[in-house]
Amino acid sequence: MAASSIRNSLKSHYPWAAFPLIISAPMRVMSGPALALAVSEAGGLGFIGPGIKPESILTDLTEAASLCSQRASDATRLSVQDEGVLPVGIGFQLWNGDLGSAKEAAEKFIPAAIWLFAPKDGQKDVDDWTEGLRGVTKGRSQIWLQVGTVGEAVEAAESKRGRPDVLVVQGQEAGGHGRTSDGASLGTLVPEIKDTLEERGAGDIPLFAAGGIADGRGVAAALCLGASGVVMGTRFLCSNEARIKKGYQDAVLEAKDGGKNTVRTHLYNHLRGTFGWPEEKWAPRTIVNRSWEEHTQGGISFDQLKEKHDQSVKEDGDKAWGRQTGRTATYAGSGVGLVRSVDPAGEIAEKTREEAKKILRGLQSGLQV
Repeated sequence: MAASSIRNSLKSHYPWAAFPLIISAPMRVMSGPALALAVSEAGGLGFIGPGIKPESILTDLTEAASLCSQRASDATRLSVQDEGVLPVGIGFQLWNGDLGSAKEAAEKFIPAAIWLFAPKDGQKDVDDWTEGLRGVTKGRSQIWLQVGTVGEAVEAAESKRGRPDVLVVQGQEAGGHGRTSDGASLGTLVPEIKDTLEERGAGDIPLFAAGGIADGRGVAAALCLGASGVVMGTRFLCSNEARIKKGYQDAVLEAKDGGKNTVRTHLYNHLRGTFGWPEEKWAPRTIVNRSWEEHTQGGISFDQLKEKHDQSVKEDGDKAWGRQTGRTATYAGSGVGLVRSVDPAGEIAEKTREEAKKILRGLQSGLQV
């Protein structure tokens, strides 16, 4: 399908959107209502991430609805064709999610988009969740599915029950949980998925690139690869609206050379007491710190590392994060070295979009002879 047709389709679902479309990722806990709404107000689409418990999404959507109501008289860009739809998205982590809670929340608030990721039982889980959520929202919420391989994308696109409205193509550069060992960079993953879907008659599904994108240069590159828009997570960790500890945010700002100083590992999940992830499929990328160094150097047991970790979290405050002194998880993508300031989320979205447009216009003029 032509890029203009995909753009028109997206515009019909998200009439407030400005292009290139910037998405804030549904980062667990840290992507709350204030962040999501700020991005949508800036012409993007903001997602609320999973909370501590499955039912936390009801609290967050209640707050989002309240914020929308408070700003209803403001001259914002936000508008939806169906007044019953919230101009934000929500994300669900399927492997430990609760479909019942998700359906209750989606039916009550009808978010503009629902992002699904990390199914334990593959496409079957995706089919069940998609069918259930489409049923309660009567199709008013678009289904976004995160994929990290060509095979995942094809299986989803050809599913009769769980075909997504949008695919989020996550490259290995991404922070948080990505493919453990079989992922690829956006530079090859986006164009191969795009070509493969077009060959199979599924070229109408918009692709959004995620992983390592932190400024307009990354947006422009993703569009040239065939994406219809981009997702940013790590960049929005350093927004004023993120629900994040100062020590975590400082560690993101401090980190440089993401290829060297971030790693995909289950160590920090385990140190935090998080078990149960389908670890053969997904592992999180995090900024390395003392826990990782001592783990790789050897000579110290996991129980000892865990004891040091827990003590640091309890006693060290913001110093529990950070390259030199930190011990706890600092999930971030390999583009972390491009994040240099804390700014309002709306400003980040607008600045990134305008930078990308300037780059693309410059490229176009440079080709004219």
